[in-house]
Amino acid sequence: MLSNLYIENIAVIEKTNIDFSEGFNVLTGETGAGKSIVIDSINAVLGQRTPKNIVRNGSESAFVSATFTDVSKFAEKKAESLGFSTEDGMIILQREMNISGRNTCRINSRPATVSALKELSSYLVNIHGQSDNAELMSPSLHLHYIDALAQNKKQLSDYRETYYEYVKVKEELENLNDDEEKRLNEIELLRYQIEELENAELKIGESESLNAEKTLLLNSDKITKSLIKSKSILDGDDDIDGVINMTDDAFSSLSIASRYQESLSDLSDRLANALYELKDITDLINDAISDIDSDPYRLEEIEERLDLIYRLSKKYGNTEEEMLSYLESAQNKLNELLDFDTNKEKLKENYEKLYNLALKKAQKLSSIRHNVAIEFASSVQKEMAFLEMPNVRLKVAFSETELSKSGVDKVEFLISVNLGEDPKPVTKIASGGELSRMMLAIKTVLASHDIVETMIFDEIDTGISGSAAQKVGMKLKEVSKDRQVMCVTHQAQIAALADCHFLINKEFVNEKTYTEVIKLDMEGRVKELARIIDGVNITQTALDHAKKLIENA
Repeated sequence: MLSNLYIENIAVIEKTNIDFSEGFNVLTGETGAGKSIVIDSINAVLGQRTPKNIVRNGSESAFVSATFTDVSKFAEKKAESLGFSTEDGMIILQREMNISGRNTCRINSRPATVSALKELSSYLVNIHGQSDNAELMSPSLHLHYIDALAQNKKQLSDYRETYYEYVKVKEELENLNDDEEKRLNEIELLRYQIEELENAELKIGESESLNAEKTLLLNSDKITKSLIKSKSILDGDDDIDGVINMTDDAFSSLSIASRYQESLSDLSDRLANALYELKDITDLINDAISDIDSDPYRLEEIEERLDLIYRLSKKYGNTEEEMLSYLESAQNKLNELLDFDTNKEKLKENYEKLYNLALKKAQKLSSIRHNVAIEFASSVQKEMAFLEMPNVRLKVAFSETELSKSGVDKVEFLISVNLGEDPKPVTKIASGGELSRMMLAIKTVLASHDIVETMIFDEIDTGISGSAAQKVGMKLKEVSKDRQVMCVTHQAQIAALADCHFLINKEFVNEKTYTEVIKLDMEGRVKELARIIDGVNITQTALDHAKKLIENA
């Protein structure tokens, strides 16, 4: 249950700390005192959207903290699945809202997102506001209540998984049928691209190799001159001895010396090796000179080839690997397009298979809903009769639709509030008070199947007075036996039934508005009920009546 709510700098509330109790909690106060602000604060910490002006004037930020104790195993498991640990069955939700629009959220002191607050809060609190009555005026939302009673989330999820697969295949099939001209154009383009790439006979690393050869050809004269000079120095010419001849003479002299001084043998061997190495280098230089190709036609061929590769790279990829990969992909795509008829038949088969499977699952869902609708109508009708609508008749009208994410069912609630009248759409005949009682009846019926342990009703008594208000209060009291119930009300009959009564009080201090939430004792409750009954000028009669209401409750 929601044990504590701390609010700071929310609208006209500067600071307030509310300790709620088990059972039936009621909040009352004059119009404009700030009852809606308490509900807005709860909505904020539950991750709902908040108005831009929620932060109190003159403050940089607003803060709300909600402490839940003795939470259900469902809530604990949900918290753990979101990555938050729970201790002793306690969950604390916190949200700070800055005027800049930035939010800081926490779950059990750990950072969280607004969406995490919202997801977890659905296992903690169920809020019924005046806007929920509008749902009854929207037939498209009526199916939601039947599904809630049926508890068919698993079946609905299973159906939707198949339905979305079916929709995907249906779209693919429609695209095939609609884009025949596009398909033919794409085939023509792919054939051209494949031919262009295949004719190029690209090889991986070809650009690098050609550029190296191009560099060699462009510098062949410089290379040749340098090699000839190097060879001349090693071999010598008519004017000078080369390095090889001089090294040969040095070796001969050193060899003679080594005959007489054995320690020089090693030097003689090393010089011999150097002489052999120099001769080998000279041979290799000769080969290099012979290999140099200064053919201008070859350079032209290389330029043309590199230009082709460059032009292709602008279309199909920066490297030979990327271009060859594009070629493979284009060939596969072309094969798919050429196999159009085969693919189309496969899609048709898959489409029919998925359609039949989705339809079967939708019909199973529909069967569950039809069975539950009978129980729903009977139970809600019974609750509405208790709420001073004894002649009401409720019917859940089904009509079959095309497959949709909800199945094949369209549901609309039909009611008759007077004897002898046929049930008609809720949207046409229900008044505000009737809508409020119908919604309370629905919430009461669904409560026994709801895992949420705290229910909040924001002005459920709209359009209701007299004995009807008394019955609404009795019904809320009944629901509060199994779960915590909170109610914002303007009716003394309802407030008198509270296990815990809070007054929302507004004061003006130094030209500023302050709202505080006060937990009332017995004397305070009597005065507040008398105010609701009699207005500003409270009479003794009103006080006596208020006291009697509490005693009777």
